Amino acid sequence: MKIKQIEIFAVDLPLIKPFIISYATYPNIQSIIVKITTECGLVGWGESVPDEHITGETPHSTYAMLKNTLAPLMIGQNPMEFEKIHELMDKNVHRAPAAKAAIDIACFDVAGKKLNVPVYQLLGGRYHEKFPVTHVLSIDEPEKMAQEAAQKVEEGYTSFKMKVGQDVLGDVKRINAVRERVGEEIAIRVDVNQGWGNSANTLQAIRHLEALGIDWLEQPVDQDDIDAMVEIKSKSTIPLMIDEGIRDMNNMREIVAKRAADKVNIKLMKCGGIYPAMKLAHMAEMAGIECQIGSMVESSIGSAAGFHVAFAKKIIKSVELTGPVKFSKDPGDLKESYCIPNIQLTERPGLGVSVDETLLAELTQYSDAVE
Repeated sequence: MKIKQIEIFAVDLPLIKPFIISYATYPNIQSIIVKITTECGLVGWGESVPDEHITGETPHSTYAMLKNTLAPLMIGQNPMEFEKIHELMDKNVHRAPAAKAAIDIACFDVAGKKLNVPVYQLLGGRYHEKFPVTHVLSIDEPEKMAQEAAQKVEEGYTSFKMKVGQDVLGDVKRINAVRERVGEEIAIRVDVNQGWGNSANTLQAIRHLEALGIDWLEQPVDQDDIDAMVEIKSKSTIPLMIDEGIRDMNNMREIVAKRAADKVNIKLMKCGGIYPAMKLAHMAEMAGIECQIGSMVESSIGSAAGFHVAFAKKIIKSVELTGPVKFSKDPGDLKESYCIPNIQLTERPGLGVSVDETLLAELTQYSDAVE
């Protein structure tokens, strides 16, 4: 089986409400979707949602990288040879993980369809039957965040990720407000997205938060300050998760060596797709570090890829892949698998996502094909 054509679509995914985190506000999500067609007529879908703050890529640079470099490299390649595919991409392009993820995900989708099995069967088989869906609260005023959380509890949600990181004392008020409103039984995870900057600010916040029963505190400091993570972990009783600071195997080696985190948040867009994500999960498993599969707010295509990794690995204890329930329009149909408070994957081959190409065309800003 050989790759015959790769189509590339620059897409604007409309959000139901703006997504607000410590360093940016997103009124919509810019995504690059790829469609691989093989000589035997099989189609595989992939997705890239880059973030210049984390992956060092923009939607325009990712589109250009795929069109001019990565897609031409893939023509004539066997999409089932994952190690060779990544070796070829890595030899020609340094980093650019989100661009590579689009190719990787499409290759896994088409390989699963060729073998008539879900992608998780290519990763060791299904381990988890279902995962709880965590609702993400964007940064807002304390009362508004608490009100949204209460509404989501009524809808059946049992866990929340709170986005904070604007100012320490204001963030403490936000977290307190949500905890008071939802009660002690609801899980709360706090994601700072580097917003507290350093260990001193973070330890100040922790003094106010340790009594609130927080599941974990995620990436409170600058992404490259691994030593600050080590200090915080040694002085806090709240489990510490690293996110922006874990992008590849080099980062993981340092985190393991320094015991810099209790948990790691693996994102396919940060590491280059399904294949490298599995490598990171194996490294974490050997060190006894629990994993989460996180999101850059992808459509059904990228979200499904993350779920297949999560469902295949025992060491992956949580997922935060909420894109399909945050979009007012999504070219894929993964939203049908969200049965709050859980998500359950289908047995359909590949990613298990059906793509509405008419809707994709409506959302596409521009496109190209490489043969």
